[in-house]
Amino acid sequence: MPENNGLPEILAHLRTGDGLIVQLRNDPVGVLEVPEMENVIIAIHLGAPTRLVCRRGGRRFVGTAVHGGIDIIPDQTPSRWEIFDNKDTALLLSLPKHLLRGVAKDCGGDDIRMEIYNRFQIRDVQLENLGWAIKNELELGCPSGRLYLDGLSLAVASRVVTQHSSLANRKMAVREGLSDGRLRQVLSFIEEHLADDLSLERIADVAGISATHLKVVFRGSMGLPVHRYVIRRRVERAKTLLMETDSSVAEIALAAGFSHQSHMARHMRRILGVAPRAISR
Repeated sequence: MPENNGLPEILAHLRTGDGLIVQLRNDPVGVLEVPEMENVIIAIHLGAPTRLVCRRGGRRFVGTAVHGGIDIIPDQTPSRWEIFDNKDTALLLSLPKHLLRGVAKDCGGDDIRMEIYNRFQIRDVQLENLGWAIKNELELGCPSGRLYLDGLSLAVASRVVTQHSSLANRKMAVREGLSDGRLRQVLSFIEEHLADDLSLERIADVAGISATHLKVVFRGSMGLPVHRYVIRRRVERAKTLLMETDSSVAEIALAAGFSHQSHMARHMRRILGVAPRAISR
């Protein structure tokens, strides 16, 4: 295991009016010791897959973090991370207890005894989408204003309380989806081959199932069809390249897996609401 060769790199940071702290950061390969926090931490992994080992709350977690994988770290829980392969890029949401307790009271639950569950690399499409909305606001300079961000903060707190705490409704509908291991394999493959001409058959081969079955179980796991997920990830990849490199729009379109820059521009306007040149450096 290599030693940590640097401090975390904070890419962006903000604090909302109701106390949610948002941080976009890179953690280098190596060992990272994180002390206990007063807030509950939601970490949403971004970008390339990376192998992780994490010790926290008396448990040892081992796995591969993939784009959209979520860790939920309860308050007062120190953790020790070992990061392999690639730097770990994550969106961190630090939730103050008053937000969570307020939601618990509104739900008629015991906010004092409420326990937030310790989660490692889970999938939660609604929580993930809330994270992407917050990330977009952060990167664009919060154009929608404080009220919008406060609403997103409350939505995140509500999702954590109702789905990832001792107050969670256990009568959740069972839906057909990929196992956690298979889903990580599929998402890692997509991430590594975004610039390629991906086909449903290639992705299905990774999952070990038919293309027809993949369409059903992928939507069950991720809440959207395979092709829409791939387009969203290509848009996010292109957005990152536009913000961080000096490459031309045409070069970035190809690097992100689009056939040409007008194809990329159309999807960026649809998903992000802005044209590529409004994002570029």
